[in-house]
Amino acid sequence: MTTTREPGVRPLPAALSGLLAGCAALATAELVSVAVRPEAGPIVAVGGAAVDRTPAPVKDWAIRTFGTQDKLVLQLGILLVLALLAALTGLLAARHRRAGAAGVLLFGVVGAAAATGRPDSVSFTDALPSLAGAVAGAALLLWLLWWPRAASPEAPDGRPSGWDRRRFLLAASAAAAASAGAGALGRSLGAAGAEDAVASRAAVVLPRPRSAAAPVPPGTRLRVPGISPFTTPNRDFYRVDTALVVPKVDATRWRLRLHGAGVRTPLTLSFQDLLDRELIERDITLTCVSNEVGGPYVGTARWLGVPLAGLLREAGVRPPSRGGPADQLVARSVDGMTLGSPVEDVMDGRDALLAVGMNGEPLPFDHGFPVRMVVPGLYGYVSACKWIQDIELTTFDAYDPYWVKRDWARKAPVKTQARIDTPKPFARPAAGTVVVAGVAWAQHRGIDRVEVRVDDGPWRPAELAAEATTDTWRQWSYRWRATPGSYTLTVRATDRTGETQTERRTRTVPDGASGWHSVVVAVE
Repeated sequence: MTTTREPGVRPLPAALSGLLAGCAALATAELVSVAVRPEAGPIVAVGGAAVDRTPAPVKDWAIRTFGTQDKLVLQLGILLVLALLAALTGLLAARHRRAGAAGVLLFGVVGAAAATGRPDSVSFTDALPSLAGAVAGAALLLWLLWWPRAASPEAPDGRPSGWDRRRFLLAASAAAAASAGAGALGRSLGAAGAEDAVASRAAVVLPRPRSAAAPVPPGTRLRVPGISPFTTPNRDFYRVDTALVVPKVDATRWRLRLHGAGVRTPLTLSFQDLLDRELIERDITLTCVSNEVGGPYVGTARWLGVPLAGLLREAGVRPPSRGGPADQLVARSVDGMTLGSPVEDVMDGRDALLAVGMNGEPLPFDHGFPVRMVVPGLYGYVSACKWIQDIELTTFDAYDPYWVKRDWARKAPVKTQARIDTPKPFARPAAGTVVVAGVAWAQHRGIDRVEVRVDDGPWRPAELAAEATTDTWRQWSYRWRATPGSYTLTVRATDRTGETQTERRTRTVPDGASGWHSVVVAVE
């Protein structure tokens, strides 16, 4: 392809032209994505593709470093890279017009490929936002570099030789205003599109459960400042997932399909169908496999839902121990996420749920509204599918879900863990009696004993709070007579099977972290 060198444009206007063209491309793409679907927008699509292709250790590092802000950091990083590339493209286009325009179009192709390659993509129309944005961006870039010189005197070769700064400022201002307007319109229309989902959640009236959760026993909640509350409020409950945009699902249109190997009677259920069934309510502690030793990604909530095992039996499913052909239950989310749970565990009598309520209200959107899975005793990546819409019975040999393809274990029972909540690391408590306290968990097995050690001294038994159920964490405390100095406090737990958590430290990949939690304090 022959390129045309464009003289007379200084670097700053050229770079600014590239940035404005990039903004126009993103604004146009966002506007078009409203008509297609929000997940097809280039930032979300490219961010999702980056998440899909990031090695598990890097994801683990991102969660550990940025916590629940990891998605925001990723999106800001993408915008920063795009801004740099847009400026460089503007500089290129100032000298080689066609090459610069081709560069903008190439970005659109990359965005389109990312959108159509996502697990939740079902149509080529997902490519439209990125392609439309690229065309708009390329056209604007060429116009910004042409119009300010169009009225200048011609050089001997017949091309404009000057640069009209005033015309450029007018053009740049108009482009910025148009991009801002398109972006605002796209966000407004996108918000309007989510109104049905918000309204459907607001209209939900949760039925009374057939089997209510037992009252939390007296003595379950210790009155120790700084200890984690027994029940985690919804606003404080951890969120770890790959969704850059939280799905807003209209419950009135939502459907769940249950099918696959060993399913004699395939089922398709609406949200109201689930509400009309006999619901149960249970206190269950959930743990993310990305939770480091002593980490924050664990919490307890009161869940309301339909027993999953009963639903499977109704469809004719038998666990492998009773001759069923399927040993894996694959749950699919509306955002394309797939999670695989052992059928044997789901049907062994534990309170595995299709949850519709959390702490007395419909599920928050962040936590899976309208329906999610909750299975006590299994890490979330093999059990806690949010925004669920499909359940397929299959085998572990036949299918690897999302995280298994990325080197995580196929089966992941929660490991026994204990955490020190107070005193905090590097705290400076006063000499005297210091209350060391925290929580311990071993879902579906229960906690039998917690012990605390000061430096390399003997293990001392901590006082355990009353147990709510074996599926919830348990608070503990230890009264330590502290003298001035620097100390390392360490905790370990033993579950109801008699297994004491191992001292051996492992990272979260492939099946959860292990090791003892410790904090260093300086007693004054």
